[in-house]
This record gives sequence, structure tokens and C-alpha cells, in this order.
Amino acid sequence: MATFAQENRNATMLDLTREYIDRLRDQIHVGKDLEIQSALSGLYPVDIAEIFEEMKSDEIAYLYKLLDKDKAADVLVELDEDVRERLLSGLTSREIATEVIDRIDSDDAADMIAEMSSEKIEEIISHIDDDEQASDLIDLLNYPDGTAGALMAKELVKVNQNWTVATCIREMRRQAEDLESVYSIYVVDDQDVLMGTLSLKKLLFSASTTRTTIKELFNPSELLTIHADDPEEKVVKMMEKYDLVALPVIGEGGQLLGRITIDDAVDVLKEEAEKDYQLASGISEDVEPDDNIWTLTRARLPWLLIGMAGGITGAYVIGAFDIEKNPGMALFIPLIAAMGGNVGVQSAAIVVQGLANNSVRTDKIAARLMKELGVGLVNGIICSIIILTASTILSFGTALSFTVSIALLSVIIFAAVFGTFIPLVLHKYKIDPALATGPFVTTANDIIGLIIYFLVGSLMGTVI
Repeated sequence: MATFAQENRNATMLDLTREYIDRLRDQIHVGKDLEIQSALSGLYPVDIAEIFEEMKSDEIAYLYKLLDKDKAADVLVELDEDVRERLLSGLTSREIATEVIDRIDSDDAADMIAEMSSEKIEEIISHIDDDEQASDLIDLLNYPDGTAGALMAKELVKVNQNWTVATCIREMRRQAEDLESVYSIYVVDDQDVLMGTLSLKKLLFSASTTRTTIKELFNPSELLTIHADDPEEKVVKMMEKYDLVALPVIGEGGQLLGRITIDDAVDVLKEEAEKDYQLASGISEDVEPDDNIWTLTRARLPWLLIGMAGGITGAYVIGAFDIEKNPGMALFIPLIAAMGGNVGVQSAAIVVQGLANNSVRTDKIAARLMKELGVGLVNGIICSIIILTASTILSFGTALSFTVSIALLSVIIFAAVFGTFIPLVLHKYKIDPALATGPFVTTANDIIGLIIYFLVGSLMGTVI
């Protein structure tokens, strides 16, 4: 019969079931430390992090102490922020400095302690023996959140253009000790200004002797770089557009400061996608499922109140028209409101997506609006013909059928243009356009759609 440790070696994120977690809890309670250590040694840090997130605080602390120091540090990087904070709160500043910070990349270290108090950060840095490492960490913490500088890591391989091949290889070996993967070899001058990249193939096969200088080998052609103060969204767009796995970060004078790798860009992309999805769903703050009730309520309530205000306004619009003379119009109110909201959200979603990948330009608003006007016209004509045919067959009356058909065409055209216009305007004024794909467009289209519906009814003589 397979042991728990043997079963664990094949465990993946998909296999971490409730039964598995319960068995691990049993091992903790009976104190089978050796078997737990053997089991955890066969898992990746991200899998162990997922286990931690299913455990209670005391169980997390117990498991953490059983981990190898290097793996424990990697697990901390993978944990959700709130779980990591609880775990770090049980460690002293010296333990954080020597057992965690010293074993992870500088960008992860900066992210890990950035939310701590300034006194705690100073205390942790004071326990870092390596002055260069401490200086790098302080440098990263000084960059504003959301910039390339805050996203970069200091660990990289760089060589001086005046070095010989022999010196270069010796220095590369020393620098690579702190790196899991070497993506690029950067060439700098005596002032640390980035000059280009060095091909490993050229280094190994093109040098005539070990005294050949790097200046004779490296590629001085234009290099894609990003400034430390540039927003992280620009980082993601550049790496996506040019299929980069690493992007060097430079200062105002062109000095090489660090590099951003693709895994960091993917993390930003995921965070932005989650933020946009929450905004589109009417959630005004960045929240997690395990946040407390007040935090979740505070994030959701504003747009619920706006939606409620929209509903009250819609009721006032309906009450402003004398619908009693033709109560049949009330039957199509849900249809008009739903179609207007759906069309508006569709148009807004396309524009928001285009703004995100730079396929939609804000200097061509008129052209974009005309295109959506055409799309709305075609969709509106098709839908209005269908509703005219259906309402006629169902004997709703000629006047009401034409009223609904014409109103639906008008509402769809308006919603398509409105749903396109709003995110473009929000983007122009530096407001997240994802806001336009949520309750804002839906509520506005509901109200305006009802106004259009009853105005058409008035013009058609359906409502006097």
C-alpha cells in the first residue's frame, strides 16, 4: 500500500482535494514530521502555497517550520497577500532578513515587505549583511507602486564592453549564482550605460582569443528598453507586442538599473484583468473572496445604489407617460431595457478590449462611432423586423407592433453609439474604461431606452 509521501509525489494542484487536506491535517495532529517533510519535498512551492491557503493559521505555521529554508522562501512568494502577512507576523525581523529576503529575488523581496510599517522595513534591512543587497532593496522600495521600477529585479548578468572574454566569463559565472535563469547578457560602458546585448554564441565561438574584448563581439543595435518611471501597463504591452522574455530597465541617463521578466508581466496582466472584471461587475475596489463582510459590502454597495437610483428614475419615466390608455406597452418594457443594456455592454466591451491592446486609437473617435453606428443600424433592422413579425403574429395590434419595432431600432442604434463613446471619453480623461462595461452603461441605457420607447409611442399615437 502506497504511503502518504509516495502518493504526494504525483500530487498536482488539481489533486489537492479536501480528502488530501484532511489527511495532511491528521499527520500534523499526530506529529508525523518526517512523513510530512517527505510529502512536501515532492511538491512545487505553488502547490504548497495552495495547501497553506486551506489551512488554519497554527497549521500553516507548523508546516512552514518543517520546510527546507529555500523552499519555504519560495512558498512565501506564491502565497496570497493576507496569508503571507499572517505567516510573516510570526517571524522576527532577523528571520525575515536571513531566511526569506536572502533567498528570493529582489523584486519579490521588495513586494513582500512593501506593505509593512517603515519601522519594520528599516529593522529588516538592518539585519541584511550584504550591503549591496540592502541597497538594491531600498532602491526598489523607493519606486512608486505601478511603475516599471517597482516591478523590476536587480539580479541580472551584465558585462563591461572593455572586458576581455576571459574576464567576462569569470564575471558571468559569479553573477549567475544569484539567478535561476539567464535571459540576456547586457553590455554596459564604464558609466553603467546600457550599450547592447551579448550573444552567448558569439562569446563562445566568435572570439579569436580569450583576450578579445566584448566591444568586438556584442550587438550594438537598438535595444528595446523601458524607463524606471514608466507605468507597468507599458511594460506588459511592450513584452506582449515584441514577444520578450526579459526587458531591461534604464534610468534617465541610460544606466542599466535592472530587468523585468515575463512572469512579472503575466502577474500584472492577471491583476489588470481581475480589476477590469470587477469594475465591469460593479465592484469599485480590489477585493478577494475571503475579505471581511464590511470590505465586500463597501466595494459593492455604491454601484448597487446607482442601479437602484436608475431603477427609480426608470419608474419615474414610465409614470410620466399615460400608459393606462394602452397597457400593452408595459409588456415590452423589459425587452426594450434588456436590448439597450446588452447592446451597450457589447459595444463598450469591444472598445475596452481595443484600448487595452492598442488596436483602438482615441484620435479616431469619429471613425469608431460611425462604424458602431453602422453595426447598430444593421443589428437594429434585423431585430426590429423580427419583433415586428413576432408581435404581429401574436396579435398585439398593428400600432403597438410598429411602435415596439421602431423604438427597438432606435434604442439599439443609440446604445451602440453610447456604449462606444463612453469608454473612449473615460480613457481620454485617464479613467479606467472598464468602468463603462458595467452598471453605468446598463443603467443609462435602461433609462434612455425607456424614454425613447415612450417618445416613439407618443409620436405613433399609442400613448396620448
